[in-house]
Amino acid sequence: MRTRGNFKIGVAAASLLMSTIAFSAHHGDAEHKDQATPAEVCQGFGPQTPRDIDSAEGTNSVKFDLASPSTEMNLCNIHFHNNAEHKAKAFSVYAGEGDNGHGGGYQCGISQSLTKVELKATEAKICKNLKPGDTIEVHWVHSSCDVAPGKGLGSCLSEKCANPDLRVETQVFTLVNDSSALDFNDMVYVGNKQANGYHQAKGIPTTTGKPIEFTGSTTGPSYTEQACSALQVTWSVRPACAKLDINTIGKWCESNVFEEDHAHGVRKLVTDKRLLSPIQ
Repeated sequence: MRTRGNFKIGVAAASLLMSTIAFSAHHGDAEHKDQATPAEVCQGFGPQTPRDIDSAEGTNSVKFDLASPSTEMNLCNIHFHNNAEHKAKAFSVYAGEGDNGHGGGYQCGISQSLTKVELKATEAKICKNLKPGDTIEVHWVHSSCDVAPGKGLGSCLSEKCANPDLRVETQVFTLVNDSSALDFNDMVYVGNKQANGYHQAKGIPTTTGKPIEFTGSTTGPSYTEQACSALQVTWSVRPACAKLDINTIGKWCESNVFEEDHAHGVRKLVTDKRLLSPIQ
């Protein structure tokens, strides 16, 4: 069993990993608790996520090595959240508390100035409840294990690899009913295996700014500043929003290897510096 920071990850962590809210296709939306006061924050946990990526401040003492670049790891899961979990200048329009993680978080600034054409209602229902003008945060999860992409975080580990390094590539989108916007089918997994042998998405946006890289945890509405995640994750969050054709993600929701068909709830923004890593 190896130690990452001050947290030993082994069989128990593997079980936690397989059931974690942020990435599992079966996660439920636990009760969303109120903002923590300084005296109530989790004690002894590593850095938490999501965060305001425009602020580099953080005093969490648990340190662990950054995961390898995503191109040197296996893509194991793709999923997305309703509104942005993270916050940045480009996605800082507060959506409110939400309902058990749904409808909370942040929206892209560009979502406030869309045209009538971009906001035109879709003919078909999209991923159960998405509509033009919505913001989503997409997570491409990568694992150091020799695994193939599949359903939930269980796909990110195996019997022989219960203690993976994890990296999440992240992009926030505004959904528009416009075929000239980005096509999600250019970013999905359809059996892509690179020459170096790693499973990879067809593509991940490269024109939305240099990703902000930091250490953190898993996310999802079951976690708060009082109920922390013990898993250690390297995050790579792009700082700008992009417009995505809602019809293309709707098509993906109809059939994909990850069995994802809806947007997941968000974890409330982590603001206590004791729960954040310093961004270098």
